[in-house]
Amino acid sequence: MSAVLKASERSDSSQKSSLNRLRAEGNIPAVIYGSKRESKSVYVDSIEFIKTIREVGRNGIISLDVDGNKTDVMLSDYQQDSIKGDILHADFFAVDMKAEREATVRLALVGEAAGVKDGGVLQQPVHELSVTATPTNIPQVIELDVSNLQVNENLTVADLKNTSGSYSINDEDSLVLVSILPPKQEEEINSGEEQEQGTPENEEGRETESSES
Repeated sequence: MSAVLKASERSDSSQKSSLNRLRAEGNIPAVIYGSKRESKSVYVDSIEFIKTIREVGRNGIISLDVDGNKTDVMLSDYQQDSIKGDILHADFFAVDMKAEREATVRLALVGEAAGVKDGGVLQQPVHELSVTATPTNIPQVIELDVSNLQVNENLTVADLKNTSGSYSINDEDSLVLVSILPPKQEEEINSGEEQEQGTPENEEGRETESSES
């Protein structure tokens, strides 16, 4: 079941002063768009927006109630203040619940790799995957069990294919998701290493003196 988020339509969408006023009042300017509808400028309460996203997840379905008219949407994008972290603008995509669409899903590693226990170093170059599914089948997270992963081994997208029944992964099968590198070899410094015997600075002089005597 989708969560309901109330929104109100705004007419002066292009005026910067109006957008700043909405934000100052605790609202987030937003837009609703879709393949079979005209874009509509709205605004939502910032606190309710954050609560809703936490409830349904980044790829969850939201019933956006615009002045009494509800539309099933997904959060397609948002702009965030780089310093304060405030949400400045949100884009909602009106979804067809029967049509497949692409989405970006977080990749989460599960378990402690056996190779790490042996001193190896875990490396995860990929943190998100692209999937295709109907809106209700888009996962919030894709989990990958690394418990049996040994040193010098890796897991790729191909290792996830058999576990993804309700959605398909768009990334290449050969894409490496996680690997275990050998333990770091630090250069050992032997301060007590025996050095090659040198010649005393004044030895030639002593030999000369000995031979002359």
